[in-house]
Amino acid sequence: MSGYQDKIKETAERLLKEGSVEMVVGFRKGTLPMMNEPCFIRRPEDVRQLVWDSNCGINLANYLTDRKEKIAIVAKGCDSRNIVTHIVENKIKREKLHVIGVPCQGMVDKRKVAAACGGDIEAVTEDGDVLSVTAGGAVQTLSRMEMLQENCALCAHRNPVIYDELVGELVAEQTGIDRFAEVRRVEALSPQEKWRYFEDLLAPCVRCYACRNACPLCYCPTCFVEESRPQWVGKGQNPIDIRTFHFLRAYHCAGRCTDCGACERACPMGIKVRQLTSKLNKDVLDMFGWEAGLTLDQRPPLDTYKPNDPNDFIK
Repeated sequence: MSGYQDKIKETAERLLKEGSVEMVVGFRKGTLPMMNEPCFIRRPEDVRQLVWDSNCGINLANYLTDRKEKIAIVAKGCDSRNIVTHIVENKIKREKLHVIGVPCQGMVDKRKVAAACGGDIEAVTEDGDVLSVTAGGAVQTLSRMEMLQENCALCAHRNPVIYDELVGELVAEQTGIDRFAEVRRVEALSPQEKWRYFEDLLAPCVRCYACRNACPLCYCPTCFVEESRPQWVGKGQNPIDIRTFHFLRAYHCAGRCTDCGACERACPMGIKVRQLTSKLNKDVLDMFGWEAGLTLDQRPPLDTYKPNDPNDFIK
């Protein structure tokens, strides 16, 4: 994937010089290894900052809502699906975007790499499927595919859904993967076991809201956790309030989540918050045959009403 970088720079420079866009949203190197950060390029001479590798997991669609400029955005598969959702939900106009599509082969999980190396990561280089990681003064070689984020290992939509130009050839989509095996495992637990499972899952939460802030779907002007009239959820570390936050936030993403993994990637406590949204993704797919962000011509099922919707209680 690192071969895309020159093409991204070339495209961004051309678009800015032509005046086709006012800004390019992409990635630049962060201050820490494996922590590329979003950047906003407005001058052609600044495109040299742009990078692309397996550490570009942040969902850049998070930076598009309610923008008025003509923007070029570097978008992998999940980013493009969130862009579709933003367009459908009228958070940005399609004509205001120039989508630079990046066929994706997955992003690397920094936590997995750190665990494999047993120390603080000092430097990482990438060559095809090989990661060379310097940690504790020693260099180790790891398989990039074995270090992928869990959502990337299960991704069935690696290619951008919408784009104005591509920086490389479309990649083969993964087939024969069981995206919801972990969901079914939890579904099979007894009620008591499920209760303990979710108690343990959410126990480390410190209510920092990093999962919410990283999610491109969480753009409400006032989040329900900050609403005071009425107050829906307390502000402290009460376990009930913590569960209420996570479950309600997940439900707000039902039928809209693209499983980009931004929430889980951002969590400083390593909580697998995708367990909640993955369950809802499975249910929406089973009941409505729907996956978020694949079409501009249809609204999410929970955003519409049809007389033949399942469950008689809503009629």
